[in-house]
Amino acid sequence: MTNTWTDIANANLVLVMGGNAAEAHPCGFKWVTEAKAHNKARLIVVDPRFTRTASVADYYAPIRTGTDIAFMGGLINYLLTEDKIQHEYVHNYTDVSFIVKAGYGFEDGIFSGYDVAKRAYTDRSGWGYELGEDGFAKVDPTLQDPRCVYQLMKQHYSRYTKELASQICGMPVDAMQKIWEEIATCSTPGKTMTILYALGWTQHSVGSQMIRSAAMVQLLLGNVGMPGGGVNALRGHSNIQGLTDLGLLSNSLPGYLTLPGEAEQDYNAYIVKRTQKPLRPGQLSYWQNYGKFHVSLMKAWYGANATAENNWAYDYLPKLDIPQYDILKVFDLMGQGKVNGYLCQGFNPIAALPDKHRVTAALAKLKWLVVMDPLATETSEFWRNVGPYNDVKSADIQTEVIRLPTTCFAEEDGSLVNSSRWLQWHWKGADGPGEAQTDIRIMSELFQRLRQRYQTEGGKYPDPILKLSWPYKIPDEPSPEELAKEINGSATTDFTDATGAAIKANAQLAGFAQLKDDGSTASGCWIFCGSWTELGNQMARRDNSDPYGMHQTQGWAWAWPANRRILYNRASADLQGKPWDPKKRLVWWNGKTWGGTDVPDYKADVAPEAGMNPFIMNPEGVARFFAVDKMNEGPFPEHYEPFETPIGINPLHPQNKKATSNPAARIFDSVWDSLGVAKDYPYAATSYRLTEHFHFWTKHCKLNSITQPEQFVEIGEVLAKEKGIVAGDRVRVSSKRGFIEAVAVVTKRIRPLQVNNQVVHQIGIPLHWGFTGLTRHGYLTNTLVPFLGDGNTQTPESKSFLVNVEKV
Repeated sequence: MTNTWTDIANANLVLVMGGNAAEAHPCGFKWVTEAKAHNKARLIVVDPRFTRTASVADYYAPIRTGTDIAFMGGLINYLLTEDKIQHEYVHNYTDVSFIVKAGYGFEDGIFSGYDVAKRAYTDRSGWGYELGEDGFAKVDPTLQDPRCVYQLMKQHYSRYTKELASQICGMPVDAMQKIWEEIATCSTPGKTMTILYALGWTQHSVGSQMIRSAAMVQLLLGNVGMPGGGVNALRGHSNIQGLTDLGLLSNSLPGYLTLPGEAEQDYNAYIVKRTQKPLRPGQLSYWQNYGKFHVSLMKAWYGANATAENNWAYDYLPKLDIPQYDILKVFDLMGQGKVNGYLCQGFNPIAALPDKHRVTAALAKLKWLVVMDPLATETSEFWRNVGPYNDVKSADIQTEVIRLPTTCFAEEDGSLVNSSRWLQWHWKGADGPGEAQTDIRIMSELFQRLRQRYQTEGGKYPDPILKLSWPYKIPDEPSPEELAKEINGSATTDFTDATGAAIKANAQLAGFAQLKDDGSTASGCWIFCGSWTELGNQMARRDNSDPYGMHQTQGWAWAWPANRRILYNRASADLQGKPWDPKKRLVWWNGKTWGGTDVPDYKADVAPEAGMNPFIMNPEGVARFFAVDKMNEGPFPEHYEPFETPIGINPLHPQNKKATSNPAARIFDSVWDSLGVAKDYPYAATSYRLTEHFHFWTKHCKLNSITQPEQFVEIGEVLAKEKGIVAGDRVRVSSKRGFIEAVAVVTKRIRPLQVNNQVVHQIGIPLHWGFTGLTRHGYLTNTLVPFLGDGNTQTPESKSFLVNVEKV
């Protein structure tokens, strides 16, 4: 979230797309009701189903799953055509005036630099700004240059007329027009819309670009950095934000640093490549501190063994021989028999990954599988024949499965990072049962034994293991407090920080501004620096006072970065440093320094007339409509059909089959034959969650199993009548990858849509059942889902696939 849960109360308009906050995030939805009750905010919901969120909305409109970019692209076209943008904000705080290289182009759904054979944009040299002789980006303040971002964006989205967007989305033109008009009112300075999304946007082959399109809308409206604004991800798990923060993606390091590639053997070149120098005079580019963050991380990991002489233990880091070993790639290799063992910690891949049969077959080729989890999961039981729900030949599966029972979060101290980027400390409520151990203890003992093996038996390159720093009081089980302090960071020697303050060796650091690249600081995650200082555990604070009435509650827990609650909040004030609206004061210039109701996301002593721009994580200092070379599908979001499309073509590019679906999505050669087509599987399906269950956990709980005991699917009344299905019938829902059977819920909540001059029906399939737990055993919903992913994050396309429905 660029903003916070509590900040939603400041919104004048709340748009929920790609999520169902009232049902999936009922506690957080309180702040939507606060905005409606006390700020007279309007709530608009766009969703394939009439959800519980829609039931309390001021306006609801249906949409075909997977077509949100078409809706957003049409909205961008509308805002530009009707001149409904926040001009001063857009002109000064975004890249609209930047000149794009002549090598950039777009034709018939494909951007320049595409390699058909590799299904990837291999030449992105044109996806950037023109630079002058001074090294700074060229700009055209008049916005008349045909290659300035403003003109290219207008040209790109001029194709997204409301009529064509309606034909793609299946949303009636009048409904679309009404929503766009209401959204346009938030271009008035000081009036803000917040956009709430969840996995309904993430789990698509174009999921990252869906989210980018929403960011572009918010920038046109001047709503990024504003109270009640932003683009806000509603996380599906209490610590999913912490997972990405701490670098648990295969190509990441903590704090959104990146692993080097195989060709990056030179340490200095690795640092220089990631150290972004400003592209405008006087601009602060915060990634120019990359070296400080990286050296401090390596000192946290390797202590005295990370020195200037060995490039801060750079050689100990693995080097990626491919861009990343994401979860789809790992299971593809597993299916080829190229993975011997798999350690599965707090994850249920057979239920969570796409194409359950493919995942089962891959697990069956392992020599060993270790599952660390508090509960018996479908993954730990994948080898067991459970009637029709897991029809396998157990005797043929030779995988050795080892379960290591862990405690759960309520049985240990520690911290969670919620959607709002708040690090909140929690305390143990009870001891774990039986032989359950904490994840920390299990991983620590595994490490200790692995290191012992290397010490006694040697190895090809034992240094990364043998030289790892392990300074904990109890080596077999470091305390959560020790780890939290290490992640925050401390001084390794005496030094003087940038303010002139003397910092003593071993002192906890106050914030990431103190990090250095000379080895005098160590920090396990730079963005968490400040969470446990010399003043104590900031994550444990529980002061919910709100002295300014702006819902920032600075004393409640601690938010990364720097306890800042709204990112890029300098953009909440005009060029002179004055808030756009006195009723939405966030940060402002008081004549000497920046201050306000939030921690300024800016250098506090830089006066407005210095010309530094608010978006300090970009070297140009402004927000990007043109994504340069950062997105794998191209600089502008473009609508592409789901890989299983009910209409067979992309109405934007009907003649170019290569542009039907995302031309840069993650798909393996072995997957193409598993994709279905509309003549065999005519209905669009989407998966979702329920209030009564939490993923696959609560089916082990008796009360939850009573409230939602059995698997069901939602079918619209019109389709049900066509198929002779009534409420309570058992139905078979099949895709090319398999089938599930469940109880039919016939409902008005899903209606047929007119798409590309044909009728498209949609099916809703909740996902919480399986063949373990106390609920009635059921099929895994992901049996139906195709094994492919988003072009940037590799997130599976679980929200858009084709099925057939038959009465059993």
